[in-house]
This record gives sequence, structure tokens and C-alpha cells, in this order.
Amino acid sequence: MTRTELVTRIASHFRQLTRQDAEASVSTILSVIANTLAEGRRVEIRGFGAFVVSYRPPRTGRNPASGASVSIPEKNVPHFKPGKELRIRVAASAADAESIAANGQRTGLEVEPRLPA
Repeated sequence: MTRTELVTRIASHFRQLTRQDAEASVSTILSVIANTLAEGRRVEIRGFGAFVVSYRPPRTGRNPASGASVSIPEKNVPHFKPGKELRIRVAASAADAESIAANGQRTGLEVEPRLPA
């Protein structure tokens, strides 16, 4: 799902919101999550998961083309850990899709072809 698809789905689910309101809501939520992570703090959404910042220490890597050693600096990277409810829901939908596909039935989860914009 893309950001545009998310905005469209929120706007259609909440009829009282305009598309601009839905876009502002999505932008605000993503901005708050990004800013909180940039401060090095954790964002936890119960039932969904947690966004955390992980530290990667400096290390020595290899340039695949030349084989030369390359120094890779330390860095902080965002990491998402899904919550228990999300893991269960995804596993259940995957199992349902597999059993339906094994019987040759359509799942309704098939990917729709994208039309050029």
C-alpha cells in the first residue's frame, strides 16, 4: 500500500473527512513518528508494533568490485518490531490464502494490475 492509497482508504472510511484532512492526518502521524525516532526515542502503538532506533557499530566491509577493505561508520537505523496481534493477524491471513490457493479458489487478495497514471 502506498501513502496515496492509505490516504484514499482513510478518506473513504471516514466520510466526514475530506481527502485533504486525511492527507494532513497521515502526514502528521508520520512526521511525529519520524521526529520521535530522530530524537532517539521509541514509538509504541499497542496491538500494531513498535518503532525503535537501533545502533550499528562501526565495522570493516569489503568493496564487492575490488575486494578492498572499506571502513563503514557507526550509525543509528530505524527498526520496526511487529506486535503480537499484528503477527497473529498476518499469519492467519497468510494461512487462509494458502489453503484457498491450494484448492484453486480466488482469495480476493490477488494483486490488481496497476494502470499507468
